[in-house]
Amino acid sequence: MTAALNHYHARMQKVLDHIDRHLDGDLDLDAMSSVAAFSKFHFHRQFKATFGLSLHRYVQLARMRQASKQLAHERGQSVTDIALDAGYETPDAFARAFRQRFAQSPSSFRKSPDWEPWLQAFTPLNSARSKIMPTTFTPDQVTILDVAPTRVAMFEHRGDPETLDITIQRFIAWRKAAGMSPKTHPTFNIWRSERRPADPADYSMDLCVGVGADQPIDTGDETVKAGEIPGGRCAVLRVTGDTHNLEPAALYLYRDWLPASGEEMRDFPIYCQRFFLDEPEQGTAAELHLPLK
Repeated sequence: MTAALNHYHARMQKVLDHIDRHLDGDLDLDAMSSVAAFSKFHFHRQFKATFGLSLHRYVQLARMRQASKQLAHERGQSVTDIALDAGYETPDAFARAFRQRFAQSPSSFRKSPDWEPWLQAFTPLNSARSKIMPTTFTPDQVTILDVAPTRVAMFEHRGDPETLDITIQRFIAWRKAAGMSPKTHPTFNIWRSERRPADPADYSMDLCVGVGADQPIDTGDETVKAGEIPGGRCAVLRVTGDTHNLEPAALYLYRDWLPASGEEMRDFPIYCQRFFLDEPEQGTAAELHLPLK
């Protein structure tokens, strides 16, 4: 990375840091372009080109994330105060936006937060932050393990990755209806194609829930199948923080670690197991598994 690009990213990182520290302040285009020391006439395009979403959308998501954490943890603060702090003119407007984003009302979330759709809602925010943060891995982060076979319910996604979020929402709704909480039934992703195939219609992945040997799998939904992730030796690489884009970790395993290791791949796709961290709002971790002979 060139010195000029590093300097550019540092200026953009300064904007993100300022937003984090001043969520209750003035975060409009004029103020943020001044923080970055860029022309306000171009800054909105620069921000979207860098982070994949507009400044307004980024600030809106950051404020909603702070508001939802206040609901979950600051019982002494009223919903009205939280709504106003998040930039909404009325509690009703805040409640509508909250329900649309998280499928829970603010009061319901305060009583019993559902963290899975909460994390999914902030994928664009987490993805934006990762765009200017270089991701590097080292061989000592990779462990070779003998993994036991896992029986799974497989929820298939086939076709354009742009529609993946729709499949994820259906997957979340299906596992809720089946009573398969992430706390009791592990979550897996199996990638059966490249992340960006030449033809988007060729994109293919499975969203999976681990189930017990005797647990029935409701295959009434035509996209749900019973399957198994085979056991065997795997190279395992753990990723924490932003787990939305695991491509850098997968590329490291394929391109860097595998040739240097002398190992050979087994005939099964790379996959990952996803975990909530100890505090769910902190996000998730993912362990990539590269099956080996």
